[in-house]
Amino acid sequence: MNPTPGDVHVNQPLTDISVAFIQKATNYVADKVFPNISVSKQSDLYYTYDRAYFNKSNMEVRAPSTESAGAEFKVDATPNYFAPVHALHHDIDDQRRANADSVLDLDREATELLTGQAFIRREKLWVSKYFAGGLWTGDVDGVASAENNTTTFRQWNDAASDPINNVRKGKSSVLQSTGFEPNTLVIGQAVWDALVDHPDIVDRVKYGQTAGGAARVNIEALKALFEVDNIHIMKAVENTAATGQTATHAFIGGKKALLCYSAPTPGIMTPTAGYTFSWTGYTGAAGAGQRIKKFRMENLSSDRVEIEMAFDQKLVAADLGYFFDTIVA
Repeated sequence: MNPTPGDVHVNQPLTDISVAFIQKATNYVADKVFPNISVSKQSDLYYTYDRAYFNKSNMEVRAPSTESAGAEFKVDATPNYFAPVHALHHDIDDQRRANADSVLDLDREATELLTGQAFIRREKLWVSKYFAGGLWTGDVDGVASAENNTTTFRQWNDAASDPINNVRKGKSSVLQSTGFEPNTLVIGQAVWDALVDHPDIVDRVKYGQTAGGAARVNIEALKALFEVDNIHIMKAVENTAATGQTATHAFIGGKKALLCYSAPTPGIMTPTAGYTFSWTGYTGAAGAGQRIKKFRMENLSSDRVEIEMAFDQKLVAADLGYFFDTIVA
């Protein structure tokens, strides 16, 4: 027996549990790096402005009885987003529910299971859209025992490397090309591990500490050294083994780093490297475009808990990013 429309509904208490889970899932960065735009429609257009026009100086001396010099700019109205609906379900059979000590626990457990897997998918899609070589105008590779040049940097796990200068060069490159200085650095867990032990960074932190205090390299110290407002560490892991096989966990972020400009507040004429468009106009959807449904599957003698998540991650301005590929060994 298939459920009728009256049997299917968005379960607000379960959606609230999902939202709470997301807020506590600090290992994920997909919803932290770039502005999240709530959209009422599944697809639509957005505008991009050609910054080349805004970075010119067309002003001239005005002679008496003459017109002032003119300025213009160009708008591209063709970019678009489409937020496909990603879905996953978990069935709670009647026998298991009857044996459970608490009915709510089964629904909560199903909600957390589905939300966790949904955000692993969201994180993996974020990596494919933003955290890979060949996507950004600035793109360098980390190479073992290689001198710094225009396309390669010595890997940061090498004591002879110079991560502070490398990041400074990346910031200068983006600033010169766009007029906007990168304010955000995203790094994989392996990159973080290398940076906190790097002798140059430890020395700079050590000599900036209060006399007698231990040198502690934390995010705030790295923000100060790299002169960025935000540092996000990709700590989320994924079990890459086949279902039923011995778990094999790996960091989703890998050994990479992204330096970019992310608008603190989104706006029509506000440049940013990327946007996430979350379809909150989908009936009952929360801020990340997710909703939890619960309905009866009588043919299975089960209740079905289902999560849907509708979003699109868009790389808006490739010249506002500088990517370090395999920056640690």
